[in-house]
Amino acid sequence: MARTGRCLCGAIEFETELQSEDVGACHCSMCRKWSGGPYVEVQTGPLTFTKGEPTVYNSSDWAERLFCPTCGTHICYRTKDGSFHAVNAAAFDSPPTGTLALEVFIDEKPDTYAFEGERKRMTGAEVMAAFAGND
Repeated sequence: MARTGRCLCGAIEFETELQSEDVGACHCSMCRKWSGGPYVEVQTGPLTFTKGEPTVYNSSDWAERLFCPTCGTHICYRTKDGSFHAVNAAAFDSPPTGTLALEVFIDEKPDTYAFEGERKRMTGAEVMAAFAGND
């Protein structure tokens, strides 16, 4: 499922392959600071930038966050080894058509919001264990 996307100002444009139409939400404190709320993302393959180059912020020893240096739109969270890409669901030209299928770092979610419905929910420890198992 090839998709294109762009930042708010259009300085960054990209192409990628969606792994699924479903979206996930991360409630970790870094994602909430970065996105202004839960980070709603779609897992994809690597991004090809067809216009502009994003700024890369090294947010941890294993991951980085990409954003537009002009308008600040957050584009992607990815692991440095390239094994995982979570693209801002709102950055796509055609929004994903799936459902909210996963919430991660549920133990860090503040009480000020909650999504309705049932889905898989993982604590921070469960997420870290799952990533450690991918080595």
